[in-house]
Amino acid sequence: MDEKRRCARELTRPVHVGNVVVGGGAPVSVQSMCTTDTADAEATLDQIGRLERAGCEIIRVAVPSAEALDGFGEICARSPLPVVADIHFDHRLAIEACRRGAAALRVNPGNIGSWERVDAVIDEAGSAGIPIRIGVNAGSLDPAYAEREDLTHVEKLVASATSFVEHFRARGFEDIVLSAKAHGVPTTVEVNRALSCELPEVPLHIGVTEAGTARQGTVKNAAAIGCLLMEGIGDTMRLSLTADPVEEVYVAWDLLSAVGLRRLRPELVSCPTCGRCQWDLMGVAAEVERRLADVRAPITVAVMGCVVNGPGEARGADIGLAGGRGKAVLFAAGEKIRTVDEANAVDELFAEIERRFS
Repeated sequence: MDEKRRCARELTRPVHVGNVVVGGGAPVSVQSMCTTDTADAEATLDQIGRLERAGCEIIRVAVPSAEALDGFGEICARSPLPVVADIHFDHRLAIEACRRGAAALRVNPGNIGSWERVDAVIDEAGSAGIPIRIGVNAGSLDPAYAEREDLTHVEKLVASATSFVEHFRARGFEDIVLSAKAHGVPTTVEVNRALSCELPEVPLHIGVTEAGTARQGTVKNAAAIGCLLMEGIGDTMRLSLTADPVEEVYVAWDLLSAVGLRRLRPELVSCPTCGRCQWDLMGVAAEVERRLADVRAPITVAVMGCVVNGPGEARGADIGLAGGRGKAVLFAAGEKIRTVDEANAVDELFAEIERRFS
């Protein structure tokens, strides 16, 4: 890996989305998008509250029509997170969203219409002092590139995204975050690698679009976004899933933790059960995972299937259980604390977590 790619995240220009810095070596931020009707401000704010508690740092809200604008303004005024207005087709909605308190805009210039309309949005965002995420998707490219047979799909995405950035800059607008998304893992990785080289100073919003339901979407996002993050590519991310958006946030933090970039919640380490296991390892691990969702401490918790090898194998864990024959050993940093009954093991574990790490 060359030096330029290794430090790609540090080379990007910092952009402020409300109180969250995107780019410039800032921590990779976690985003999601509301699934509620924006006109229903209370329902949307309730969902934003759940997302904030899960660890979301930037929230995107659809503004599909003029009827949603009043609700959008109220959401911006009361949201604990910076609100990005998601706009398609109608440039007037983007302009009005700037005036109603948006912390940023997300637009695809390829579906806004004429350059005059795009320029009107750029000028309004500039006056409001808010950034724009240029979002390019495989299904909505700049018409100048979409039908070209001499370009590969990846080249079309890169060329389309690059041309939009160049136009914004020619207009004197630099507060840009860029995303170029596809539903395939190889395409997503190749496009973002290319953009990181072509536009090294532009912060990248990364994610796999239309990734699928929780299981398939998690795998695809982990493969593509995990790869990019470990190469230093990506300044902010939304891991889209056809699921409750809170799940997107949990998966995003699990991924950031797995690649060693950020930790918000505990990491669970558990062994794959085998014929030597003599306790309900799968059931205990599932219960521990469920209860860890409410713990805000960057610790490693182990649930192991063998009382003989478990503490040693999980020596790197901050705390854990290793069970067998109705009993479990509660251990910390590989050293035994005490033996507990299997029926009380999870409660004992969380009592110790509360005592040591709260």
